[in-house]
Amino acid sequence: MPPDILMVRFSAIGDILLMTPLLRALRRAHPDARVTVVTRSVFAPLLSHNPRVTEVIGWDESQSLAALGRQLRGRGFSHRLDLHNSLRSLALRRYVGGPWTSYPKHRVARTVLIRTRRNLYRDHRPVAERYFDAARGLGVSPDDGSLEMFLPRPTLVAAEEFLSTRGIGTTRQLIAVAPGAAHFTKRWPLHHWTALGRRLVEQGNDLVVVGGPEDRELAATVVGAVGERAVSAAGVFDLPGSAAVLKRARALVSGDTGVMHLATAVGTPVVALFGPTVEPFGFFPYHAKATVLQRELHCRPCSAHGGPRCPEVHHRCLQDLTPDAVLDALRRLPR
Repeated sequence: MPPDILMVRFSAIGDILLMTPLLRALRRAHPDARVTVVTRSVFAPLLSHNPRVTEVIGWDESQSLAALGRQLRGRGFSHRLDLHNSLRSLALRRYVGGPWTSYPKHRVARTVLIRTRRNLYRDHRPVAERYFDAARGLGVSPDDGSLEMFLPRPTLVAAEEFLSTRGIGTTRQLIAVAPGAAHFTKRWPLHHWTALGRRLVEQGNDLVVVGGPEDRELAATVVGAVGERAVSAAGVFDLPGSAAVLKRARALVSGDTGVMHLATAVGTPVVALFGPTVEPFGFFPYHAKATVLQRELHCRPCSAHGGPRCPEVHHRCLQDLTPDAVLDALRRLPR
């Protein structure tokens, strides 16, 4: 019988998109398999049109994990893959029952690297490939492909109409920027974003600022500083809509955020600005047309996911990455 596979990853944007190479490999190795993915409802649209997936189950906290577990318990899955490996996913595993497999998060090596700057990592694979450890026994291995995001035509049309009705990206090259980030230490300084935006427009590009509803004010500040030839799409679209806007762009400039992975999933080249986090964590752009800008500083990495303040106060990891360096990286990006 074909495998009946359950995969659990509750969040977030980048982590879920990093599952897509594994989904692609599973579908190629087992074309008749049933693949069910459980994730938070807000992130379900990332996979809702993915042909590698049979069913996406969206979960939110209005439903208890026990109820979700009861919903899944009787399904008779042949393989149960925990791709979150958190307290929440461990609780769900107990409710669902049966044998589970997971992947290495290397928490000890990560903690030592943050606290002492000693690199004890022996597994140099990116997270997208570490996920394959959870599928051991299914006969799959990573290919040379990148992340994937499948977009329906109406979503692509809506993004095109949004830009064209504003005269953006119709006669000039379109560059996307994503100034937002969940944590302060992952944010490139605002004055750098505005300076970059002005330079890009002066050089003949159009600018679109992307992000979620929480980024509207920041995006409006960037657009206001740049003036004509710039528009904000922050909070205008859902995740597939934002991906469609990114697909229209020549390139994205972003910090270490989910938007960076969203761009690579639709094939848009990326200039990624990394500050408090580093490559051994496993979240650099995966098999993508990308350039990572970062500073080698004694204080990096300072956290696993970013934080509310720079422990050293100076925030040089991102302060020292200049708009000129970003412009040069954009010029060198492959098409």
